[in-house]
Amino acid sequence: MKNIVCLGGGYGNMRFIQRMLPKLPSDYKITLVDKNPYHGLKTEYYALAAGTKSEKKVRMGFPEDTQVDIIYDTVTEIDIDNGRVITENNALEYDKLVVGLGCEDKHHGVPGAKAHTCSIQTLRESRATFEAIGDLTPNDTVGIVGAGLSGIEIASELREARNDLYIKLFDRGERILPMYPVRLSDYVKRWFDENNVDVIPNSNIVKVESDHVYNNNESHALDICIWTAGVQPAEVVRRMPVEFGPGGRVVLNQYHQVPGYQNVYVVGDCAALQHAPSAQVAEGQAEQIAEVMSDIVAGRELPGEMPDIKMQGILGSLGSKEGFAYLKERTVTGRIARMLKSGVLWMYKLGNN
Repeated sequence: MKNIVCLGGGYGNMRFIQRMLPKLPSDYKITLVDKNPYHGLKTEYYALAAGTKSEKKVRMGFPEDTQVDIIYDTVTEIDIDNGRVITENNALEYDKLVVGLGCEDKHHGVPGAKAHTCSIQTLRESRATFEAIGDLTPNDTVGIVGAGLSGIEIASELREARNDLYIKLFDRGERILPMYPVRLSDYVKRWFDENNVDVIPNSNIVKVESDHVYNNNESHALDICIWTAGVQPAEVVRRMPVEFGPGGRVVLNQYHQVPGYQNVYVVGDCAALQHAPSAQVAEGQAEQIAEVMSDIVAGRELPGEMPDIKMQGILGSLGSKEGFAYLKERTVTGRIARMLKSGVLWMYKLGNN
């Protein structure tokens, strides 16, 4: 029996397994390795951390199929030279490998950032952040470093959950989400102003202590600090003997294979792609990997050129009732955008059940 090993049960490998199973020959099996017994809905971790969703709402079961084996373990080494994966409790050999181990916070060398900040990168970290927020008393101050999509959503969700807290959102740019139209940025900024979230533009966090952050030359007293200011591939991926591109992500050929290792694919946050890491990109890439692998398994010639991964846009929430979206070069704000995001989540859950 030939073995396709998938490392990590995130959006990429969930979509890959979903697309690959109908095409999988009877002499193949898929082995999924993840340290958790569930697929975490990472795009909803901000709500778990803020306390507006229970843990049960932000996770799902893995695929159940006679050709799918699931191993609950932690990957410690990816030995692509010898075609095996080392875990804390085992060693797995593979015929084909799909690495989708996701990312972790990147602290950019800021002193104290790793030791003194909370995270929403994993379900366990989001749960710990929820507990830290739960220990806060009225009039305490929460600092959020990074005003990208994650920073915006945790700030707005936390405001809705705890109107007794002061919230400071440190934004590195001149305006929120500068890569999108001014109308969208203005809408988000206006929501924060109306809901007493202090957005601090042109921020440059140079040091973090247990009760302070230092922004440029200013000191800000905080009771907790949440870090959403960048990500990097999981540490075990960064130790692979491969070429890395921008952001420390693995350089791939057009078929999403590691050059020199045509049986090794990388999907999602660990892959160097033209788009920024997101669940949407991971799923689009996973669909192409399934097509490429099914062609190889069936002995078909690969296409001369792979199509670009199509991005539909972004969807973001501002609490439970409002949101923002940029879809096909159109800006949508308010309740309709929030309903769109809820609908996408509902369809995702339905499709994977």
